[in-house]
Amino acid sequence: MYWETLPAWFWTIYYLIFSLTFIFAAICLYKKRMIIHSLIAVLFIITIPIVGFINSSTSDRPLDMNELEFWFEQLQQGEIWAIYSLLGYIFLVFWWIFLLTRRFDKPGVK
Repeated sequence: MYWETLPAWFWTIYYLIFSLTFIFAAICLYKKRMIIHSLIAVLFIITIPIVGFINSSTSDRPLDMNELEFWFEQLQQGEIWAIYSLLGYIFLVFWWIFLLTRRFDKPGVK
């Protein structure tokens, strides 16, 4: 009895994005830029996969449902862990937008 799961390429991209986010957040912390935002980003980077893994690998998930389908279902039901991860993903998207626009808005940077 094995659960359905998403393809390996999905997980590769997912964790690659999280790894890059962690690296860039660590660089921002090292350079003392966007300290609060970067600390929150690191917190989300660490906790979102843990929360998602704990909740999507429980016995509550049907065998024919992958992690993403289960997450959407739990989000529609208003589960706190799914809302937390959604807020974390939204924050990380805005963190990247803020990081990139701030990087390219500097004078002399081409």
